[in-house]
Amino acid sequence: MDPARAACYERDHRKDPVLAAHGAPHPIIAERTGPLIGTARVPGDALVCQQALVLGAMTVGETRIIGAHETPCILALVQALKSLGAEITTQGSAVWSVHGVGVGGFGEPDQVINCGSSWAGMSMIIGALATTPVTAVFTGNESLLGYPMSQITDALTQFGARLHGRKHGQLPLTVQGAVFPVPVQYEAARLSSQLKMAILMAALNAPGETAVIETEPAQDHSERMLARFGAGVSVDATPERRVITLGGQRELRPQTVKVPCDVSWAVFPVCAALITAGSDVLVPDVAVDSDHERVFRLLREMGADLTYENFRQDGDGRIADLRARFSPNMTGLKVPPEVGADLLTTYPIVAVVAAFAEGQTRLPRLLEPRGKRCTEALCDGLRAAGIRIDESGDWLVVHGRGPGEVPGGGSVVGPADYRVALSCLVMGLGAQQPVHVAEGALTSTGFDRFTQMMAPLGATIRQAPA
Repeated sequence: MDPARAACYERDHRKDPVLAAHGAPHPIIAERTGPLIGTARVPGDALVCQQALVLGAMTVGETRIIGAHETPCILALVQALKSLGAEITTQGSAVWSVHGVGVGGFGEPDQVINCGSSWAGMSMIIGALATTPVTAVFTGNESLLGYPMSQITDALTQFGARLHGRKHGQLPLTVQGAVFPVPVQYEAARLSSQLKMAILMAALNAPGETAVIETEPAQDHSERMLARFGAGVSVDATPERRVITLGGQRELRPQTVKVPCDVSWAVFPVCAALITAGSDVLVPDVAVDSDHERVFRLLREMGADLTYENFRQDGDGRIADLRARFSPNMTGLKVPPEVGADLLTTYPIVAVVAAFAEGQTRLPRLLEPRGKRCTEALCDGLRAAGIRIDESGDWLVVHGRGPGEVPGGGSVVGPADYRVALSCLVMGLGAQQPVHVAEGALTSTGFDRFTQMMAPLGATIRQAPA
């Protein structure tokens, strides 16, 4: 999954020891159980929620968002949009109503805008304000404060905006929107989701046509969501490059958006079913045409028994329910580097599944800082459970033991990446011996979200006694 979605949950593992809200911290134990059976209730996709909220705030009329749960990430973004003039209310059952101010209609806020951990949402708002003649100051929580934003700030100055931050564009950041914005042509080998969305949001209120040129494949969810809201966006793709053109100063149309499940959380019940004998788990509302679904295509290539049911249309894409069954015939494979780069938040669970497959799985090493920390914690967790891991050049090689043959019995010691911790708990469900996740690797929030998905399926995941 790309970094935008990961930032929404960063807060869950930056602070607070595991189960801090429930008393003294104790290790969590996951152990082999009977088959996992039932329907997994997975949180809505945080990135889709953020995109729909921001674009809804730039329409005239009511946008309804169904499935946007009240996470700290979403609540911070809602408050930020309200400070710019949008009217946003919740109607219960994760349904939001947004009455927007139109393209270029954001007003000047009375105080500093704190976006919490909403990295994608903040990037979108900063982009929109870059071509709106107002001044605003942005800050966020710990997960955003140290994030370098110089690429975004450099790109938005081309529209005529002025942006002033700390070194490398770090927060707090002041944005002075252009009074007379100009269209831009921006070219890069590979754009992050945040950078692309910031540029395209700025283009909405710039005259003429802005072009974003990609020379390497990238996720297309930004332009797909813009097109859904009626933006004048077109895509011209050739083998050499991909050109996204957006015509500015055009009103957006309100929408009703059904938020698909968050794949970065759905992978846990799905992969638990693949490695636990006799399991049959259904995950509703998966965006079939999304780049985020790529992890399920990869698992199918390994031999995973994954099938879609109940296809239906949502906007310009399809959603369906994904059924995952125990898959004893999975085999290892080599994951292409361009695919590995898009699997940041699902990388650890893919490695865990590879441990239950036959043969070797070669994963491209994650080279950026967060990826390196994730890889280090992952290797420690797998080795502690008896899995051989080789680190060879640009590759991480997992030597699969086959179904039911993972020894287990290891412990993940915090502080660690919460995705690694949860992946190791999944490993414990299919391993011969229980797997422990020590204090500091999870928070009460992350643990509760995980158990709310897994416990109804029959998973045995418990807190160790004092």
